[in-house]
Amino acid sequence: MPELATVFRDHIDKYPYVLTPEQRHAVRDICACRTPEIGRWAHYVCPECGGEHFAWASCGNRNCPKCGQDKVVKFLARQQENLLPVNYFMITVTLPHELNVVCRKHPVEVFNAFFRSATEAIKELAADPHYLGGQGGMLATLQTWSRNKNYHVHIHYLVPGGGLSPDGKYWLFPRNRDFLIAAPPLSDLVRGKMRTALKDLKLYAQTPLRAWDKHWVSDCRNVGNGMSTFKYLAFYMHRGAISNKDIVAYDGENVSFKYTESNSDVVRYRTLPALEFIRLCLRHVLPSGFQKTRYYGLLASANRKTVRELRLMILTTRYSRVPELEDFILEPLICPKCGMPMLFRGTYSRAPPSSVIAPGGDW
Repeated sequence: MPELATVFRDHIDKYPYVLTPEQRHAVRDICACRTPEIGRWAHYVCPECGGEHFAWASCGNRNCPKCGQDKVVKFLARQQENLLPVNYFMITVTLPHELNVVCRKHPVEVFNAFFRSATEAIKELAADPHYLGGQGGMLATLQTWSRNKNYHVHIHYLVPGGGLSPDGKYWLFPRNRDFLIAAPPLSDLVRGKMRTALKDLKLYAQTPLRAWDKHWVSDCRNVGNGMSTFKYLAFYMHRGAISNKDIVAYDGENVSFKYTESNSDVVRYRTLPALEFIRLCLRHVLPSGFQKTRYYGLLASANRKTVRELRLMILTTRYSRVPELEDFILEPLICPKCGMPMLFRGTYSRAPPSSVIAPGGDW
């Protein structure tokens, strides 16, 4: 099965563009992940047959298609604990493509301004009595790619349907179950706040005027109890743009991958020369330390106690149904000899003993 690491190993030395430190780090980690190059190995013992096994450690880079599963499981378990028994809304705010150049030149400044502008706009509309008139909560995650992996900057917000009253005593539900805030005024607010933010950053002159004359795209829709959307977002939050399972062919020169169209759910295929495919992937590597997922309002970590109290309040006053809990656990590694789950013993940086190394360097 073709892997992103294979394409990197074969062609990164011929890559004609200058790599940022974060891109070099990502390439190095992805190529080394779960190979002897990583320099660390995990020790497992089978409680049934007593066999010892090792596996080369993961790199842990957020752009690696092999990593992040443990973070996804922990994230989903944590969100389920704080899930409110209300409908949730997915709000998506998109930057026009005319701002792509300034985004790539100044990602930290522009993305932080985008977070602030979109978040403030949603808060202002939610506080308006015409819509809700209360304080809500939001989980926001930045995504820089479209379904076909082109550069497409947008933020997904997952928002509980309702908010805390101004006096903090009760939960306010939206007047219409399928409506939280209107997309057109949200787009206008975000555009105005972004224009002001880029002027303050002295970056406005680097943006084309047509970016400010066109309509900006926003969307707000009811997504049910929220857990299905948390699952959808979790993989985008903790993994890179390209998954190994999406790469369907690689002949040493060209790479083909599949994607699903958002409007029709039709599976499409795209083929690129290897160097262009690498460029497509590395465009989505974010600056080191940049926080792509953020929590606001009631969903901020400081308000976990308040959320638990609100959960109980809503359940008792609205006779809401308690959401069914799911088990989010990591699949155990299976012993290749007897088929039983193995026990993890630790991770080591020294070389594994030769007695547990199978031919090919893995078990």
